[in-house]
Amino acid sequence: MNEILEKLAYCIERGKIDKNSNYPKDLAGHDGASELTRTALELSIPANDILKNALMIGMNRIGEKFGQGRAFIPELLLSAKAMNAAMSHLKIYFDNGEATYRGTFIVGTVAGDLHDIGKNIVKMVLEGDGWKVIDLGVDVKTEQFINALNQNPDGFIGMSALLTTTMINMEKIVTDIKIIHPKVKIFVGGAPLSTDFSRRIGADGYFPDPHEFTKYLQGIL
Repeated sequence: MNEILEKLAYCIERGKIDKNSNYPKDLAGHDGASELTRTALELSIPANDILKNALMIGMNRIGEKFGQGRAFIPELLLSAKAMNAAMSHLKIYFDNGEATYRGTFIVGTVAGDLHDIGKNIVKMVLEGDGWKVIDLGVDVKTEQFINALNQNPDGFIGMSALLTTTMINMEKIVTDIKIIHPKVKIFVGGAPLSTDFSRRIGADGYFPDPHEFTKYLQGIL
């Protein structure tokens, strides 16, 4: 791998956002994801190469650690922030078509539920894996999911719920969406959910680990 891309992947893995960030301590004063991405672009490295050969590799590494219990949510969030800092330099290349996303993913916490930590983690991990993520926020109703899907007909949907009472809303939303868009893939997540619940409501999968979820998506694309 190009040396600059390896350094960038390492910064994503360690959560080194930019030169001014003091975390991690052993990288204090060093260039972070922001500066290294800018340097890579100045060296004429294509945006797609930066995404696939640096950013996604770094996020995969921290994701593997998280899945193995060797990293925790704060570290995952810092890596995601470093990823976002890098992506801010690449956005123009995606907007003008010079670089491409894996696909589009629509996420939201279902109606009646205002919890967003789990949803935000999944969003960051998906973005780190090269997806364009449309975040509908919390307390999302059926119409909002359907409107977003109408505008992005090839998109996938991810729903989150943390309350047992809002799991009922999730079941209705999945049913209503499938009536209009029967082929759309809908995935669900949240502490009280399970694979059995996902099957029962007609969703296409339940994943408690966001990194395992991205690997699954890579396999079905």
